[in-house]
Amino acid sequence: MEPLVITLVLATFFFAAFMKGTAGLGFATTCLGIMASYLDLRLAIPLVIIPSLLANTLVMVDAGNFWSIFRRFWLLYASALPGLALGLWILGGSDTTLPRTVLGTTMFLYGAWGLWSGHLSLKQTRPLEMCVGLLTGLINGLTGSQIMPIMPYLMSLNITKDELVQAINTSFTIASLVMLAGLGRMGLISAENMTLSAVGVIPVGLGIWLGGKVRRKLPEAVFRKIVLALISLLGLGLVARSFL
Repeated sequence: MEPLVITLVLATFFFAAFMKGTAGLGFATTCLGIMASYLDLRLAIPLVIIPSLLANTLVMVDAGNFWSIFRRFWLLYASALPGLALGLWILGGSDTTLPRTVLGTTMFLYGAWGLWSGHLSLKQTRPLEMCVGLLTGLINGLTGSQIMPIMPYLMSLNITKDELVQAINTSFTIASLVMLAGLGRMGLISAENMTLSAVGVIPVGLGIWLGGKVRRKLPEAVFRKIVLALISLLGLGLVARSFL
């Protein structure tokens, strides 16, 4: 990999981690949305796995109450697995136009959801949970993005903030492990990209730490809206690029 690309990847890690530390935004989605502008998604997705897995695991440990949440949402997590397999299969057998379009659409929807601050109120039912899990897995396998539609679904349930954090990060962690295994079977994991991914832990840690400091000094609500708007615009840009 060329030095310029390596520099861009590490800078992207830092920026996405800074956004997560400042505004609590999805690290993988922000990271992949930027990387898709200069890397094939089949190269970008493996790079994000290790930093994302580490960040999610640390958040899970901090949130606590893992087993209770896992027992409550096990069907949601299990339903994502066939979607993940299908998404990875499509990713490995096609060009990146479709994945880029799906990722751009996902980013736009995520940004729009955050800006709208929707207050859906849903009940946890097995059919709905299976649909949400399957679709989340499909989008995850195809693009590497882990937040849609599971994030708005969990936010619509009557659960506490800590339960939401644990539930979403448990999903992220399981998905990251499955993605790592699936990408390995597809031959997309190499010593070079895993080394760069591991090195990326350093700018990710620095970005989250610095973002936390900025968050305590700036009005988070205003900054979050700005970032969400930028993510939506970046998503629209990726969709437009797919059709041009």
